[in-house]
Amino acid sequence: MTAVIEVSCINCDMCVPECPNQAIVMGAQHYEVVPALCTECEGYYDVPTCIAVCPIDCIYLMDAVREV
Repeated sequence: MTAVIEVSCINCDMCVPECPNQAIVMGAQHYEVVPALCTECEGYYDVPTCIAVCPIDCIYLMDAVREV
């Protein structure tokens, strides 16, 4: 699995410094996660820190089911 950042991202910069793998980069409109680099923080933290620090909850794990 990898983390995904939705288009509702407000580019607040909270997640970028928290990623131990530097897997979060600026895309055309908002931040994006580089799947090849995302390890869900395994070996670093108990939960993906990008998800934990996002103030608008726009980051989720790709295999997670999202309610719309």
